[in-house]
Amino acid sequence: MERVIDPSLRAEDPGMVPRFSMDLAPPDLSRWRQGSHGIPGFYTRAGDRSGPHVLIVALTHGNELAGAIVLNQLLQADLRPLRGTLTMGFANLAAFDRFDPAQPTASRYVEEDFNRLWDPAVLDGPRTSLELSRAREMRPLVDRADVLLDLHSMLWASEPLLLCGASAKGRALAEGIGTPELVVADGGHLSGPRLIDYGRFADRSVGASAALVEAGQHWERDSVSVTLACVAGLLRLMRMARLHPSLPPPRVPGRRRYARVTRTVTAGTAGFAFVQQFRGGEVVPRAETLIARDGELEIRTPHDDCLLVMPSLRPSRGHTAVRLARFEP
Repeated sequence: MERVIDPSLRAEDPGMVPRFSMDLAPPDLSRWRQGSHGIPGFYTRAGDRSGPHVLIVALTHGNELAGAIVLNQLLQADLRPLRGTLTMGFANLAAFDRFDPAQPTASRYVEEDFNRLWDPAVLDGPRTSLELSRAREMRPLVDRADVLLDLHSMLWASEPLLLCGASAKGRALAEGIGTPELVVADGGHLSGPRLIDYGRFADRSVGASAALVEAGQHWERDSVSVTLACVAGLLRLMRMARLHPSLPPPRVPGRRRYARVTRTVTAGTAGFAFVQQFRGGEVVPRAETLIARDGELEIRTPHDDCLLVMPSLRPSRGHTAVRLARFEP
């Protein structure tokens, strides 16, 4: 289902956000608030045989409903792993509690972006915020995980994808999951490290690996089905689940693609604007094609066949506007 952006929203109105239709309703998570092993919002279930500890996180951003809907369904179905340990839960419940369909972009976080805090120096430092307190509360659980899947969706129209960070082990995990079929390796954001960038997941000397799924636009039904297929792909890859009533059957593999980010464009001014309303996943065929202006600075593609990864059509100053990537074998 294609969502049409309000045509009255012009490129010269960078501070405005268009109105989006709401196809999803927030799930009732009240029964999962307490948690099962001392960390509110997270439930851990063990299989009958030894195996990896897999951690699946939803609501890293409070307005991204698809992941919460999927984990709510799987917890209600009492999904248990065949082997190892499976932990599922909800990160920024405080932001989620503020979700308002009339202002759906306002509940991404409360005080600061939960997915820019995962630097040990920040977590161990003196600074405080609601999100930092929650990250510190979750940290022991993250430290125990062998594999982490972070469930996200996107504000702007884009092809679904898996982000694997910069490590080979992250790429192997994302490609093994298999859904979505586009895997993108990137180095994260200037504004701070994500959960998948947390030290042990990026450390090549440690076996722990992580990936982040961007399943589609925030409030579209398709984002739920993509998220569920991704979770099912992970559990099958880890040999933790067979066919189960709550899991969809394996998808027929399509054309898998891998791209590596060659440049991350961060908005330097409040007037950053794309020359047209690009969709994530578009490929610009020729190098030096003008795609945006940041004040007086022109943003051009650095190479032929340049993949536009998750362009943010209204980026705030200091935040990522788009990642430019090159396809690799």
